[in-house]
Amino acid sequence: MARKKPKGKSAAYMMFNVTYEDGSVTSNRRISNDLLDQSFGDSIQDLARTAIEDQDNEIAQRSGQRRAKITDIARA
Repeated sequence: MARKKPKGKSAAYMMFNVTYEDGSVTSNRRISNDLLDQSFGDSIQDLARTAIEDQDNEIAQRSGQRRAKITDIARA
């Protein structure tokens, strides 16, 4: 007798497209659902912006190049 396949878990992250002041766009930036917890009343956009800025700062420290400021964040 065949076993049932286990149901997949919901995605552990959300994807966002980010537009910067210099006109560059990054697509499908992953943000962990743990970082997008709305229990304190913050919007998902604000939480995603904070998480993406943290990612950009970490990348900038490693590469030595700063990113432009974020102008828009849209859910992918």
